[in-house]
Amino acid sequence: MTQEQYEKFTGKNPSAFKKSGKDAPVETVSWLDAARFCEDLTRRERAAGHLPEDYEYALPTEAQWEYACRAGSADAYSGSPDHTSWYDDNSWGVTHPVARKRPNKWGLYDMTGNVLQWCSDWYGDYPGGRVTDPVGPSTGYYRMARGGCWRMSSTVCRSAARAGGSPARLDYTLGFRLALAPKLKRE
Repeated sequence: MTQEQYEKFTGKNPSAFKKSGKDAPVETVSWLDAARFCEDLTRRERAAGHLPEDYEYALPTEAQWEYACRAGSADAYSGSPDHTSWYDDNSWGVTHPVARKRPNKWGLYDMTGNVLQWCSDWYGDYPGGRVTDPVGPSTGYYRMARGGCWRMSSTVCRSAARAGGSPARLDYTLGFRLALAPKLKRE
């Protein structure tokens, strides 16, 4: 989600890095803000007849995010961090416009680096055994964020690296990306 996209929809730009440009990722957005954005966009698009009733815009689950990040690979990184990510050694201490680094194998840009991306899940241990498209616990204290960011080392840009915080946390390292998917059924 870029600063321009967020501002067009909400009328405000909370980003600390406005000088990085409107094409830079929006940051300083809480999980609550990101979830509200998804709900409002779903409601608007459904009312306009652009979205089927059984689909929604949402924050991806951790499993959805990691699946998209890995793009069919089992490697630790979805590509060389120098080529795919803005992180502490190459960011110069700021965010950068999106899609300036190489995409992953599925053509998705900025899956790692630039800003951490909120996920829908609460923090919890991974389930044991083999699972398909798992969702996290139904309650918790911390929400998950994935992908590393401009001020973290390249090791945090790994596909499996996890971070997060309280749902109300505002931080200039946290942004989000949308997922358009069937409504998630949580147990």
